[in-house]
Amino acid sequence: MFTGIVQAVGRIQRRDPRGEDMRLWIAAGDLDLTGVRLGDSIAVNGVCLTAVELTADAFAADVSVETLRLTSLGDLGEGDALNLELALTLQTPLGGHLVSGHVDGLGEVVSRRPAGRSEVWRFRAPEGLARYIAAKGSITVDGVSLTVNGVDGAEFEVNLVPHTLEVTRLGQLRPGSRVNLEVDIIARYLERLLTAGGTGGQGVTREFLEAHGFGRVPGSK
Repeated sequence: MFTGIVQAVGRIQRRDPRGEDMRLWIAAGDLDLTGVRLGDSIAVNGVCLTAVELTADAFAADVSVETLRLTSLGDLGEGDALNLELALTLQTPLGGHLVSGHVDGLGEVVSRRPAGRSEVWRFRAPEGLARYIAAKGSITVDGVSLTVNGVDGAEFEVNLVPHTLEVTRLGQLRPGSRVNLEVDIIARYLERLLTAGGTGGQGVTREFLEAHGFGRVPGSK
């Protein structure tokens, strides 16, 4: 798990094809790799990858053909910037929201415009993800935890403050750039609960809630 608070911006050092898969060597930038061990998870542009080789200032991770196809990692080449975050620990402040590192789909930057010292960005999500995105809810864009300002069909807007633009790769993106999106994990589980999962196939209905004690006055039968 991660928080969506980017800890450093790294860069792709090398791409080593392994059949249809790829081994990426990533320069870690200011990310402290001191406590990282082989097999540890690192979020790379919001994609949870496993460190399979380590040096003092870089790590390698294997990326499957499926991940290359479904995320923006397949678009990037040597020298391109990457948002990096180490896995969450029990001592890590939860400054963003709970992020799994499992990308739900590819979005696109639609526009960016000034708003005081900040910028308002508009993104377009795949149609199948739009229903999980809500105003004032959380969403992860290339590994960055953001608050949704508004939703218009499959498009949504966020406000990016100067700090976020400076310390992540988002400031380098332009309209048309593809980004990795991960919706709030709570929305995923809530949909599953409301439709059928865990409720005997009937979804959450008034009858289901009453049968399980919701709305019942304490001490009543």
